[in-house]
Amino acid sequence: MKKLLLATATVALSAGGAFAEDVKIGISLGFTGPLESMSPAMAAGAELAMKEVSDSGKFMGGATVTPVRGDSTCADAAAATATVERLVTTEGVKGIVGGMCSGETTASLQNVAMPNGMVMISPSATSPALSSLEDNGLFFRTAPSDARQSEVMTEIIMEHGIKEVAVTYTNNDYGKGLADSFQAAFEAAGGKVTINAAHDDGKSDYAAEVGALASAGGEALVVAGYVDQGGSAITRGAIDSGAFSTFVFPDGMVGDKLQENFGAEVNGSFGQIPSAEGEGKDKFMALAEAAGFNGSDVYAGEAYDAAALILLSMAAAGTTDPGVYKDKVMDIANAPGEPILAGELGKALELIAAGTDIDYIGASSVELIGAGESAGTFREIEIKDGVIETVKYR
Repeated sequence: MKKLLLATATVALSAGGAFAEDVKIGISLGFTGPLESMSPAMAAGAELAMKEVSDSGKFMGGATVTPVRGDSTCADAAAATATVERLVTTEGVKGIVGGMCSGETTASLQNVAMPNGMVMISPSATSPALSSLEDNGLFFRTAPSDARQSEVMTEIIMEHGIKEVAVTYTNNDYGKGLADSFQAAFEAAGGKVTINAAHDDGKSDYAAEVGALASAGGEALVVAGYVDQGGSAITRGAIDSGAFSTFVFPDGMVGDKLQENFGAEVNGSFGQIPSAEGEGKDKFMALAEAAGFNGSDVYAGEAYDAAALILLSMAAAGTTDPGVYKDKVMDIANAPGEPILAGELGKALELIAAGTDIDYIGASSVELIGAGESAGTFREIEIKDGVIETVKYR
């Protein structure tokens, strides 16, 4: 039950004068690395929420919010840790949108966020291992776990009448977590995984990996990789060798780069990404278009929501102290309360100041479950005439 009482709002307003200058929020994403093509829209989404809160003039006594970007590289845990260390100790951020990929998120959380008591809300780290990781109540995510994605992917594949698949996955926490949870779900549903093999990113030649997948066979190839790295290279090798003609693309492969790299060569292939529908998503799409970026890009809406949750939780707690406002995140994200859609952050701040409960819906139909992760809605996609098209939402 939410407890955003009038007394809390009064504290927030009285304390606001101390913040009527600048509150920094870190954005730790892979601006270089295997998902660099996805990072610009994600950063733009997070910064859109921060600008909306700043422009309202209703945040912490009129404080402005300043984004500070950091490159996690997505793949290099040491680089990500160093980036988050800089954001916390040098830049003085009060919350972090990030990380982006599961392995570097885990490293940053354990090595920097937890020792420094810093809140991190990831829009895209999906490893099932993060669900049970000890985090001192500091870590949340607006993207669903890959355990849920595996169930959805199984349903979609089965509905296509496919009973045997080969699986290739990027050799890290994200890839292995998704591949293993998918194999368990698919086999429990009566399917067969002919091979479940890792591939390393950054190689110049994937002939051996493609050969092994071809030998194992299957009606389709599940590519649990990165569209800017080995996932695309494996797909290219499979097409050119004739090993597979139908591909299943999870979230790490679904983006504009997929269309650019393959177009009609992957017609009939399909997949899924976390995404929502409804009025909140529609409003976000319009805001993104006005801001000059594509709101339908993968995890852009989830990044907007991660930033919004941090800022609204600060307002509810009456402080920018992560050790305090972390306890408001679940309250802000879930019912009961006045529904808050994307583009309504100023309204949310007014309600919080008045002592009224809010239920943040945002751009991605936010509902946090368990230890603080998204319950998850997915957009099923199919490639038709070389273009990614939406089939339906699940």
